[in-house]
Amino acid sequence: MMPEGRKAHSTRILVAAASTIVIIAGLKLAQGFFVPILLAVFIATVSFPITKWLRRHKVPRFFAVLLTVLVDFAFLTGIIVIVISLMGDLEDKWQTKYFPAVNERIEEISLTAVDLLENWQVKDAEGMVRQYTNVEIPQKLGANLDVFGVGANVAWGLISFLGTSLLVLILTVFMLSEARMFGRRKNAILEARGPNFDRFMNSSADIQRYLAMKTVVSLATGVLAGFLCWAAGLDFFVLWGIVAFAMNFIPVLGSIIAGIPPVILAFLVNDAASAIAVGIGYISINIFLGNFLEPMLMGRRFGLSTLIVIISVLFWGWIWGPVGMLLAVPLTMVVKVMLENSDELRWISVAITKEKRRPILSSDDDEDLEDNLLDENLEISPPFSETSKS
Repeated sequence: MMPEGRKAHSTRILVAAASTIVIIAGLKLAQGFFVPILLAVFIATVSFPITKWLRRHKVPRFFAVLLTVLVDFAFLTGIIVIVISLMGDLEDKWQTKYFPAVNERIEEISLTAVDLLENWQVKDAEGMVRQYTNVEIPQKLGANLDVFGVGANVAWGLISFLGTSLLVLILTVFMLSEARMFGRRKNAILEARGPNFDRFMNSSADIQRYLAMKTVVSLATGVLAGFLCWAAGLDFFVLWGIVAFAMNFIPVLGSIIAGIPPVILAFLVNDAASAIAVGIGYISINIFLGNFLEPMLMGRRFGLSTLIVIISVLFWGWIWGPVGMLLAVPLTMVVKVMLENSDELRWISVAITKEKRRPILSSDDDEDLEDNLLDENLEISPPFSETSKS
């Protein structure tokens, strides 16, 4: 017969596992609710330095927030317009340049494979190769698609996107407007004998720094990737730079995915040597920027192992799609702090930590944070904040 203590422990494990499954299912079902909020959090955090700079130059808060949102809107709209324009050019280039190149490369690969198999004395080598390479490639992109169905889906998708964008901008306005109230509310909660959010505040300050640094690194990645594609003689180097910038926000996997289209394009248009050179260039960019700058955030400060980062990207991507992948590291850090506050689950936080546990922010970090992020005594950057001075 099982002892009472072991039975109670097993019951707690089963309850915890069932609760975790219910929470994960709820988060996935509530994707439509959480995704706009997370996007607003991301935009407000990244663009808050603009508001802070305007406030330091005596611009009233209302106009500072308004100008910040207008800058965000102009930046995002500009990227969308550029991408749509380049996609139209890509349609034309596919018919006149890339379609013949694809057929030519397939023919070259087929002949090489036939020669190799014949040297190995394989019977009917040509028929075997043609069986796998005789693929009908549409000369016009979307030629085999249901135009009406695709058009309807695009229209509904555009309406949904515009509605979500409007909601995100509204949430961003309120987050930027109420930034200075976060510190006061935290202190009021503490005075009312509520929970102490100091650990969350310190972690939130780190997350804000992570997003700010990630934006700078992503911009550098996009510029260098675009220059690399231009130097390699590839078309649409601006598009590949934008893709590299956007995908670099997804840890580890994003940069790999961003490098695949230019490598394939270099192979189709130029040759294998050009594709290898472009691939090496992308790897060099990511090694230089990712292994020297980002470890300062994800290694020394965040303490998450590379394996945990990859798993978190896959998990949050499954839960909330691209937005979850975009904010995988910050979301995992929030979960890590919650685990650290639990006596029974603290071991999980230790297990996913790369280094020995250490304070998230040192005293020097506290001073730097106050000097660089605060523009008023009680104002903090949204939606992540630092403990206000009493």
